[in-house]
Amino acid sequence: MTQNLLFQYCQKIVVFRNDDTEVLLCKRKWEADYDGVFSFIGGKMEVTDENILAWVQREKNEEVGEDVKLSILKEYHPVVFFRKKDGNSMILPHYYANYLWWEILINDEYSEYRWVRIEDLEGFEPKVETVPDMVKKLLHLKKSLGESIEYVQI
Repeated sequence: MTQNLLFQYCQKIVVFRNDDTEVLLCKRKWEADYDGVFSFIGGKMEVTDENILAWVQREKNEEVGEDVKLSILKEYHPVVFFRKKDGNSMILPHYYANYLWWEILINDEYSEYRWVRIEDLEGFEPKVETVPDMVKKLLHLKKSLGESIEYVQI
């Protein structure tokens, strides 16, 4: 039986190439709301996560590999509210991250991954409908912060 909760907190990591011309999207599989659709990586916080940074790192490790190195914008992130098909609500903070190095090795939650050019996002399908808008928001946020940006490597 599905239990309706107040909400689930589920972060998303929006991974950009260092020149901000491409974004990483992974194709979900066996997912009730977005099966066969490209999205950002990320997932729900677990009780074993000591803090938000540990949570983000765990999800990165699980979904694209421990050896993948990212530089993540530490404190600023836009949030999206989403109502799932089962009626549960999700709060989805989106974290800006730069891809630094190593081979991406997706886990079994995904069937494939692609680096998609930012200029091609609007026409790229199938994708979660909020992808282009969130990419624009994060790039605008990064630009508006200028030199005050603080990153953490995970």
